[in-house]
Amino acid sequence: MEQAATCLRDRLLIRLLFRLGCRVSEALAIRTGDVDFARSTVIILHLKTRIKLSCPKCKARLAKRHQFCPGCGEGVNQATKRQQEQRRIRTLPVDNCTVLMLKDYISNRPASSGTSELIFRLNRHRAWQIVRDCASKAGLPNLVNPETGKVRGVSPHRLRDAFSVHAMKLNDSGDALRLLQEHLGHASFNTTAKYRKVAGEEHRRWYERLWAKTS
Repeated sequence: MEQAATCLRDRLLIRLLFRLGCRVSEALAIRTGDVDFARSTVIILHLKTRIKLSCPKCKARLAKRHQFCPGCGEGVNQATKRQQEQRRIRTLPVDNCTVLMLKDYISNRPASSGTSELIFRLNRHRAWQIVRDCASKAGLPNLVNPETGKVRGVSPHRLRDAFSVHAMKLNDSGDALRLLQEHLGHASFNTTAKYRKVAGEEHRRWYERLWAKTS
């Protein structure tokens, strides 16, 4: 996909999505000042907005399916909505080749306004287009979910998935899973553990050992 890209910006975007395993929103939020060339690291900001529902009478927490408040028992016609932002920051290591590509891209762009300048001046829709077009030029087929049979095209999140599967194929130990969870910024360990299932031959090896002495 990198080779199919027609400019350095597009190659860098695809490379960061795969090499860092970051979300597309995180890649587009990287600023010049977030890159530490001396330490070969990039600061990733993950901003998530959630809507919390509560009972208008007693302020108890509500789920979307609740018709009656679990706190006071009153019928809920109109829940109180409150928007809550969660900001998480993590610092990720970057390989030397990607650091050089970042340095080359930043130094050859038109003059910027300083360290607060975004690396990519792209919106989410355009980033998706770039990934989809490069995948098509590279001749990559659509992906099929083996569990649901659903067909999906190559997207920025599939590059994040590819990074995670690659990491698990190299090392699927408990320590490696913990490091992958930290790297991806997953709040739940179970979200990270799904890549072990996808990447590993653990189930097959376990099954074959069951019958190793009888065959």
